[in-house]
Amino acid sequence: MARRPAAAPPPRPTEAELEILGILWKHGPSTVRAVHDAMAGSRLVGYTTVLKLLQIMAEKGLVRRNETERAHVYAASAPAERTQRRLVSDLLDRAFAGSAARLVQQALSSRRSSPEDIASIRRLLDDMEDDIRKERGDRS
Repeated sequence: MARRPAAAPPPRPTEAELEILGILWKHGPSTVRAVHDAMAGSRLVGYTTVLKLLQIMAEKGLVRRNETERAHVYAASAPAERTQRRLVSDLLDRAFAGSAARLVQQALSSRRSSPEDIASIRRLLDDMEDDIRKERGDRS
């Protein structure tokens, strides 16, 4: 039996699509009206523009559309973490030649980080170092 090729990941979302995905991640599955109302708080955008963007996003596989109700309900196809990971991985490859150190250095030098962010990054690095030690069998 022939294996089916793995489905390609959806394309990289545009800035407007990321804004909509952010709303869907925050509020969960939503109608066009709910997405429009959420966007209206930050900028002027027409209802039909939001509708068209959601239709395009559904075609791209970025969102799923539930058509069982009169008002279609849209939900993000992937969790925020997976989409963010794909975007960072793409940026890492395209702009930093795969160097995570250069990406982090640029991110931290581009704007001031809060003490909480720095502490969180330090904990993440400590955890990563612990994992590496465990893999090596180090006892330090």
